[in-house]
Amino acid sequence: MTTDIARSPGNFRLGLRTFLDNRLAVLGLVIVIGLIVFSFVGPLFYQTDQVHTDLNSVELPPGSPGHPLGTDQAGYDQLGRLMAAGQTSLIVGVGAGLLGTVIGALWGAVAGFFGGAIDSLMMRVVDALLAVPAIFLLLVIAAIWRPTVWSLVILIALISWLVPARLVRGDSLSLRVREYVQAVRLMGGGRWWAVSRHILPGSLGTIVVSASFQVADAIIYLAYLSFLGLGLAPPTTDWGGMLTDGVDYVYSDYWWLIYPPGLAIVLIVIGFNFIGDGLRDSFDARLRRR
Repeated sequence: MTTDIARSPGNFRLGLRTFLDNRLAVLGLVIVIGLIVFSFVGPLFYQTDQVHTDLNSVELPPGSPGHPLGTDQAGYDQLGRLMAAGQTSLIVGVGAGLLGTVIGALWGAVAGFFGGAIDSLMMRVVDALLAVPAIFLLLVIAAIWRPTVWSLVILIALISWLVPARLVRGDSLSLRVREYVQAVRLMGGGRWWAVSRHILPGSLGTIVVSASFQVADAIIYLAYLSFLGLGLAPPTTDWGGMLTDGVDYVYSDYWWLIYPPGLAIVLIVIGFNFIGDGLRDSFDARLRRR
């Protein structure tokens, strides 16, 4: 069994139409695709040196020869650095969001399907971790874990799986009493088979919607860490790191060091949230019929 949208081509087309009818969802998709193209395709056409500093070109304003968006305090071209930082932010955000959603989906599906003492124990772990502020957990782990791109993916995923776990667990409690799931048990099917073949596919809508929101949250968490000085070491940077460097010049009228990375963070988070809202409507049968 699969989700309601995936059961037939007609439902899929109806869900797609519902998504496309949501103007904010389409706008979010355009924003996300635009920033992905800007970050990963842009450097192929606009090549800059983001490794070696150039002290002869420090803090040049936008429109300077060879630097349309100016340079920063180390002489890095700001437009090229915005592209390189976007790659890091998107890799960490998407990687951590998807990894956290996968872990949370598996955890919630197993807890909800098995029930009883297993469910109680697994969900108490989730409740205990949710009781601790996420930023506190990030600071503690980041302080003892040397940050790299992939270690940040794992680090942020370690706190991103909690909400998906609770959401999928709720779906699992509902799905485990369905006739087709009970039939699997009567025919001798194992519990893990039921979880992988019925519970997780049946929760696909919740998982997909949750993943879009978790990606946005992961990008914000990365910006938190960078702003607090626990992000990536130079010359590697992300949009949060660029914003942190620019804050030191907030009273020097160097606006090009602050607004571009700040605007990029706002746009990517808004984009993924709009997409999540559109996906939620697409998987909601009542809204599709409407």
